[in-house]
Amino acid sequence: MTTDATHTPPDDAHRRPDGLDDDTVAALGELSAALEIVEQARGFLYGFHRLTGKADLALGDAVESLRRAGHVEVADLLDRDLVGRNVLEGRWTYQIVEDYDDGYYAAFRDHEQNIRDSLAGGKRHLFEAEMKEARRSHGRRHHEALPRESTTPGADGNDAAVDPVA
Repeated sequence: MTTDATHTPPDDAHRRPDGLDDDTVAALGELSAALEIVEQARGFLYGFHRLTGKADLALGDAVESLRRAGHVEVADLLDRDLVGRNVLEGRWTYQIVEDYDDGYYAAFRDHEQNIRDSLAGGKRHLFEAEMKEARRSHGRRHHEALPRESTTPGADGNDAAVDPVA
């Protein structure tokens, strides 16, 4: 994707630095996409953490219900073997989350940031910003270059809005 006057992102935060070539912008876009996958995986890990904790609390409630129903031996077995059990050797889920955050996740984020800083002056989402400019319908409402506090529908009813960058 090349940049020209009609497809240059309208804000400086998303305008590629002078001399930054298309291949580098595309590669930085791929690196950013990889980080987004890691972010999603991290979200799933936090979901696992929360659901596992919720399951342990629900198990504790079930144990108490079994005990009240007169099934003391079964309740004691579950209480002894499952309530509060490590999900991995020596670890509860919070420890897994902390290790992931402090290890792989932190290293990935740091490398992405350092590479983006050195190659693109720290600017984020250059590839996506240029793609937006190439794909949006300039001058149309809901296709504005930047967020606006208000837009005025066009008099011809086509929902056009004033887009000073169009």
